[in-house]
Amino acid sequence: MGGVITGFAIIAVVIATGYVLGLRGSLGGNGREVLTRLAFHVATPALLFTTLAEADLGVILSRPLLVTALATLIACAVFVVVGASARWGVGPTTVGALCASYVNAGNLGIPIAVYVLGDASLVAPVLLLQQLTLSPVALTVLDLVTRDTDADSGSRPSVLHRLLTPFRNPVVVGSLAGVTVAASGWTVPRAVFDPAVLIGNMAVPAVLLAFGISLRGAAMPARGPERVPVLVSVAVKSVGQPLVAWLLAVAFSLDADEQLHVVVLAALPAAQNLFTYASRYGVGVRLARESVLLSTALSVPVLTVVAALLG
Repeated sequence: MGGVITGFAIIAVVIATGYVLGLRGSLGGNGREVLTRLAFHVATPALLFTTLAEADLGVILSRPLLVTALATLIACAVFVVVGASARWGVGPTTVGALCASYVNAGNLGIPIAVYVLGDASLVAPVLLLQQLTLSPVALTVLDLVTRDTDADSGSRPSVLHRLLTPFRNPVVVGSLAGVTVAASGWTVPRAVFDPAVLIGNMAVPAVLLAFGISLRGAAMPARGPERVPVLVSVAVKSVGQPLVAWLLAVAFSLDADEQLHVVVLAALPAAQNLFTYASRYGVGVRLARESVLLSTALSVPVLTVVAALLG
């Protein structure tokens, strides 16, 4: 379980640093917003481009990824159904659905894949799945529900405007550019790729620092007006998704190692960049922050149990 401990220790230290910065006011009153914008508009697109540009797109055809995709879809759908029934609104329901299904495959998934599963490449299919399907759809929904009128004319956006929405989102653009490069087999010149890597390396620390700053003065999680959505998203993410992944792995006759792989990845907590998305659109910010925080805390015992039972 050294990988679990290492992964969480890394995250905790950076978040704690952000919290201290927030307490001291070292980055000023708009520090969190600046870090969030930096991550969303620059660093995260660069990170996704460099990651996906070198990915093996052949992993899309694997059975474990099919299990992961189905488990993700089911977890997402469960929250959407609950949110629609409770009339939480399209924006908050979209953020909550992401928190219930979108795993921290980057800064936590990679060290756990290395130290627990023994292969960092196992995270690549999850990154591809999330960045090529879940993120574009969810961010397009958030774009549409937060842009009811055109900023210049005051009129409702046209059909063409709505169709082009995904291609104006920097996160989606970075992902699509990376996949295009990987599919073409083109080698990006080092003079272009290396600066993109350098910029992309800012993404994870920027997100974690912004998350830590946001905790300054924050109330205890799951005690505010979004208590029910938070608890539902955390329950689905921490318990429901790993359980569904295991049932599907058995149904698809995956071997013991593959079962461990898909369940461990499904048991990863909600990703910190979901807080960035919520902050960027001003929707479900507290829901995202508290869901990420609680699912991260719960994932420690959950991953321990999964490793003990299936490892």
